[in-house]
Amino acid sequence: MQKFDEMYTALPYKFFTDGKEIRDHYKIYDAWLAKQPGDMMRKRREEAEMIFRRVGITFAVYGAKEEDADNGGTERLIPFDLIPRVIPAAEWQAMEKGLVQRVTALNRFLHDVYHDQEIIKAGLIPAEQLLNNAQFRPEMVGVDVPNQTYSHIAGVDIVRAANAQGGGEYYVLEDNLRVPSGVSYMLENRKMMMRLFPDLFNQHQVAPVAHYPDLLLETLRASAPPATADPTVVVLTPGMYNSAYFEHAFLAQQMGVELVEGQDLLVKDDFVYMRTTRGPRRVDVIYRRLDDDFLDPEVFRPTSTLGCAGLMRAYRAGNVTICNAVGTGVADDKSVYPYVPKMIEFYLGEKPILNNVPTYMCRNKDELAYTLDNLKDLVVKEVHGAGGYGMLVGPAATTAEIEDFRKALLANPSGYIAQPTLSLSSCPTFVESGIAPRHIDLRPFVLSGKEVQMVPGGLTRVALKEGSLVVNSSQGGGTKDTWILEV
Repeated sequence: MQKFDEMYTALPYKFFTDGKEIRDHYKIYDAWLAKQPGDMMRKRREEAEMIFRRVGITFAVYGAKEEDADNGGTERLIPFDLIPRVIPAAEWQAMEKGLVQRVTALNRFLHDVYHDQEIIKAGLIPAEQLLNNAQFRPEMVGVDVPNQTYSHIAGVDIVRAANAQGGGEYYVLEDNLRVPSGVSYMLENRKMMMRLFPDLFNQHQVAPVAHYPDLLLETLRASAPPATADPTVVVLTPGMYNSAYFEHAFLAQQMGVELVEGQDLLVKDDFVYMRTTRGPRRVDVIYRRLDDDFLDPEVFRPTSTLGCAGLMRAYRAGNVTICNAVGTGVADDKSVYPYVPKMIEFYLGEKPILNNVPTYMCRNKDELAYTLDNLKDLVVKEVHGAGGYGMLVGPAATTAEIEDFRKALLANPSGYIAQPTLSLSSCPTFVESGIAPRHIDLRPFVLSGKEVQMVPGGLTRVALKEGSLVVNSSQGGGTKDTWILEV
C-alpha cells in the first residue's frame, strides 16, 4: 500500500537531512528543528500539559472504568503534539472551495428533504432510505428556517491518501452536521504554539484562526428570525458532565453570550425566554450542543431533563432559531454519505471538488457479498456510529472480531457501510520514542449564515498509537496545530 507523508517525500524518515527529501513548505520548520537542543521538545510538551491542565482543557471519556459511571466520565487531557501540520496556500484554497460547495449542497438537500423532496422524485435516493432514517424528523416537514440553512456549523472530516502518481489526494471521510465539536482545541492549540514557539511564527506567514468566535457569533446572529433587530444568542449545553463541556463554556465566553442549560429556559406564548436575576429575557438564537432527542420532552424523549418543554412549538412558529437545525442528522448519516456527490450535481450542477471515499452500502445484496468476502481488508462502520465506536478496521482486527462483525452484518446489513482501508497520510509527531510518523486527519469548521465562511485550517487529529488509523480522542488520539501558509 502506497504511503504519503505530509513533511517528507520518502519513507522511512531521514531526519535532519540536507533538505532534498523535505517538502518545500516544511523546509523552514525542518531547519529550525535541527538546531534545537535534544531535550527542548520534551520540556515544551511538559509546559503545554501543565498549562492545559491549569486552564481545564479536558474531555470526559465515558465507560472507561466502572467507577466512572458515578460521575459521568473520567476527565482527561487531549494529548497535544508540538509538531504542526503545515498546508500550502494553494492546497487550502482548493480545499476551501470544495468545502463551500459540499456544505452548500448539503444545506440544499436538507431543505429539499423537509419540503418538496425533489431528489427522491428524481430517483437519486430511495425514499425509504431517507424517510425511514432514524435521524429524519417528520416534525420538520414544511418548517421554514432562516436563509434555508440547516447546518450552520459543520465539521467536515478530511483525510489524505497516496494516489497512483505518488502524490497525495484529499477525500471527505465524514460530514458532521449535528453538533460537531473540537473547534476549541483548534483555537487553544494555536495559542499554545504561539506561546511556546514565537520565533517559529516570525519565520512563517501562518493564516490566523483567532477570529473564529467572531465569525461564529456573526453566523448565529445572521440566522435569527427575520424580524429580530438585535438578536439574543445563547449556547445550550447538556451540563458539566458532557464530554465537550469545556468547549461549550469556552465558546460562550469567547462570543460574550450566556451559557445555559435546559432548566434556564422557558417557553411562553410560543416564545423562548431565559431566566435571569432581572426576570425573563427573550432568546432568539440557540446554539445547541445536545442531540435532537433531548431538546423538547413534549416532542422527542419525554424523560429528557436536558432540553426545554415547548421549544419545538416556538421553533415551528418561527420565533426562535436552533443552530444546528433539528433534523440535520439525516444528511450526515453514513448511509446517506455515498449520495453526496450526486447531491452536488443535482442541486448545484457542478462536479464535486472533494471526492468521497469509495463506499459499499451493505443494504445492497452485491455490495454486502463483497464486504463479507473482504472483511479483513475493509473498514466497516455502523451508519449511526460516531467517535470511532461501532467500527471494524479489518487489517488490524483479530479473527474473532471479524467473525463477530460478520454476524452483525448478516443480522442487520442496512446498518453498515464498508470502505477500503485508506493509508491515511502521516505527519511527524513527537512521541515517547522521539519523532515518528503518525496518521492524521483534518476537521475544518464551516460556518453557514447568509454566506459560507471559515477560518483557514481546522483541527488536525493524530492517531498516537503506532500504525493506528483511529484518530478520535475517545480512542487515544491527540491533536496538532494546523498551519495554513498565506503565501
